[in-house]
Amino acid sequence: MARTAVDLDLSLYLVTDVDAVAATGRDLVDTAVAAVTGGATTVQLRAKHLPVREQVELTLRLADALPTDTPLLVNDRVDVVLAARARGARVAGVHLGQTDLDPADARALLGPDAALGLSTGTPARVRAAAAAGVVDYLGLGAFRPTATKPDAPPALGLDGVAALVRASPLPTVAIGGIGPADAAALRRTGVGGIAVVSAVCAAPDPRAAAAALATAWAEASA
Repeated sequence: MARTAVDLDLSLYLVTDVDAVAATGRDLVDTAVAAVTGGATTVQLRAKHLPVREQVELTLRLADALPTDTPLLVNDRVDVVLAARARGARVAGVHLGQTDLDPADARALLGPDAALGLSTGTPARVRAAAAAGVVDYLGLGAFRPTATKPDAPPALGLDGVAALVRASPLPTVAIGGIGPADAAALRRTGVGGIAVVSAVCAAPDPRAAAAALATAWAEASA
């Protein structure tokens, strides 16, 4: 049974990767705020290599800086979400991978109002996630090979994304090497949005990069 989804605008989903931003010499929080100004609608913090206390502090900074209507999720770490929330931060929820905490356990810890996303790459996993009734949206990937996630499964391409969308009763967002030129074709698959990492985090101008992606998505016909 599918859960009633939390209200998230997935159209331009920014994954703020600590390593990708560090390589530019910019501040991650400044990069995220610039991207939201340009049109990013949801933000996820991905900081896999930071010690957990630093992840909490960065989550607090990011939550404080983002507009109140921009949902913030944390990649993988339910404990970071709980700690940040306990300190008063506006953190919408968590995005999990296939080897992270079981979504049912995450839901039990975070409660019914948290946003919970799950990365999936096969129709069987899509159907299983929906049947569990605890997940709000699915991340579909990788659309194409991407250097920001070297352990990603084989690329899905447009046909693969479309097949997963057809299998899913839940909202979906595609990820993996996506740029503005991909928006129209991806929107025609029925996916609910595009998620990006390096296309914004590594761009010379994160605001302009986000604006180009948001415009390409808005101008595409579903």
